[in-house]
Amino acid sequence: MGLLNGDSLGTLALAMVIFLLLVDLMHRRSRWAKRYPPGPMPLPVLGNLLQVDFQDPVLSFSQLRRRFGDVFSLQQFWSPLVVINGSAAVREALVHHSHDTSDRPLHQHLGYGPRSEGVILARYGKAWREQRRFSVTTLRNFGLGKKSLEQWVTQEASYLCAAFTDQAGRPFSPKSLLNKAGSNVISFLTFGRRFEYDDPCILKLLDLLEGAVKEELGLLRQVIEAVPVLMRIPGLAAKLFPAQRAFIAKVDELITEHRMTRDPAQPPRDLTDAFLDEIKEAQGNPESSFNEENLRLLVIDLFSAGTSTTSTTLAWALLLMILHPDVQQRVQQEIDAVIGRVRQPEMQDQALMPFTVAVIHEVQRFGDVVPLGVAHMTSRDIEVQGFLIPKGTTLITNLSSVLKDEAIWKKPLRFHPERFLDAKGRFAKQEAFVPFSTGRRSCLGEPLARMELFLFFTTLLQHFSFAVPTGQPRPSDHGVFALLMSPSPYQLCAVPR
Repeated sequence: MGLLNGDSLGTLALAMVIFLLLVDLMHRRSRWAKRYPPGPMPLPVLGNLLQVDFQDPVLSFSQLRRRFGDVFSLQQFWSPLVVINGSAAVREALVHHSHDTSDRPLHQHLGYGPRSEGVILARYGKAWREQRRFSVTTLRNFGLGKKSLEQWVTQEASYLCAAFTDQAGRPFSPKSLLNKAGSNVISFLTFGRRFEYDDPCILKLLDLLEGAVKEELGLLRQVIEAVPVLMRIPGLAAKLFPAQRAFIAKVDELITEHRMTRDPAQPPRDLTDAFLDEIKEAQGNPESSFNEENLRLLVIDLFSAGTSTTSTTLAWALLLMILHPDVQQRVQQEIDAVIGRVRQPEMQDQALMPFTVAVIHEVQRFGDVVPLGVAHMTSRDIEVQGFLIPKGTTLITNLSSVLKDEAIWKKPLRFHPERFLDAKGRFAKQEAFVPFSTGRRSCLGEPLARMELFLFFTTLLQHFSFAVPTGQPRPSDHGVFALLMSPSPYQLCAVPR
């Protein structure tokens, strides 16, 4: 048999394309027959990548929700996605089907081996349960819910106030200082230390973290997730994701430095010491998830999630205070009445400060910092709102659609703290308040975040009044999406009270 000529090759290629399209069509028809959620028609290979604006997926999902309803499907390359919208559908998926939706899609850690789990992106199973249990227990042992951690956060709030005072009432952006304060709380838990705000180490760490987030948003990350075999190419990850690799290297450096100062005769000083003790105890046990890679990933998870979410929420809080000076004044009146201007705020003050607590909750609802949560994956076929979702489907839970659901929140795009108060002025939490997600994979750092938000917010408003700088236009209250929903860049003036 002779070699195929050009025409024959073209015919063969065309036949192959038609065959793949027919297979794809039959595959989708089989889904439709099984009441698979509706969605826009995916393109061959690319799926719906060109039909979703990944620079603003929240807006894209809102538009698709209007077309297809609360449960709709997408395709990312060859991977099926289902987006869950609205309070009822999200609760059905994450609470009623919690056991079947607690898995995570396989995430490509940059060059790490099969024993890499972490805790946020870990697959649902024995290793995740082991790491989650360790994290919750260790955070509790090192002060979560105790006076020791509360005092640390309060002390860090004092350092933050000093940094604000140094601005001498001049216009400045609070973003950098809030990031440094938030990262110092995580540093205390992981390494038992804090950094001065001009320390080159924390400046480098935060700079690399910002770069890593930008890389995570890029199209290359989407391609790697769709074609994971690419990660096996030696050196590719370092070239494609230099900031992420450099951030990992910096965390490795901190862990190595910490290990050298560990005295095994003394109790663990922090989470890293406690994990190193678990690694030593697990030696020779191949089933254990306590290994060097998971220590690295746990520290990275805590720094990346724990720093950015809290500091971004505080940035929203200060922005909303300068946009709503009447709300700021009411908070300060409550602070003056309950705490005064000398004593430091304490967590127990919350019980006597319903309006301040309502404001913090409304900041979280309005700011909507983690609008799409963290992706879930079905571990078996489930039914949500009458649609059948197959095993192995990635679920995007649109938390923004819950926090801004018009059926639950009156005028959801309006900042209105009173929605968290009852007729008698008492704080009243709402079931649709889910900034930390819900179900088995809800944020393990929620108690810590609540502590930080209350203590930082009340300390700042105890000491300063915040205002739009004279001569500057009123800042926008529209967010900018970059994994998190951050306020548009703005400046403020912090005037000592």
